[in-house]
Amino acid sequence: MKHIISMLIENESGALSRVSGLFSARGYNIHALTVAPTEDDSLSRLTLVTSGTALEVEQIVKHLNRLIDVVKVLDLTEGSHIERELMLIKLSTTGDTREEYKRLVDIFRGDIIDVTATTYTVQMVGKSAKLDAFIDVIDSGLILETVRSGTVGVMRGEKCLHL
Repeated sequence: MKHIISMLIENESGALSRVSGLFSARGYNIHALTVAPTEDDSLSRLTLVTSGTALEVEQIVKHLNRLIDVVKVLDLTEGSHIERELMLIKLSTTGDTREEYKRLVDIFRGDIIDVTATTYTVQMVGKSAKLDAFIDVIDSGLILETVRSGTVGVMRGEKCLHL
């Protein structure tokens, strides 16, 4: 099962390396990883997506809490949460496919952010499943490049990951 783990870590060199090292040392896979500074300059928010049983993820969270650079850890999938991912995808488009792709982008609530005579660059934000579905309906031979940010998420309502 997919789990989204969000944590506050010290904004110092080596912190990310120690977190990823913990995963590799124990044989856990990181499917996606996103790190950015928070409103507090001394902290960064790290969001990662991994998979495993409830017991495995519980062990991961316990190990993460023991790392000196990790301030707080939260498994977002334990409660109600909002998750999003950003995708930029460049498509080869000519003639009839241009209008067809315009309609598809509108259906999936994306934006065409760059247009040339032979390409569209599309920006799409949503759950990973939505982005995967968009890719599935596009002829794979016409996809020139795909860039995805990885999942980010927050708890719904009043709950927050803060000190």
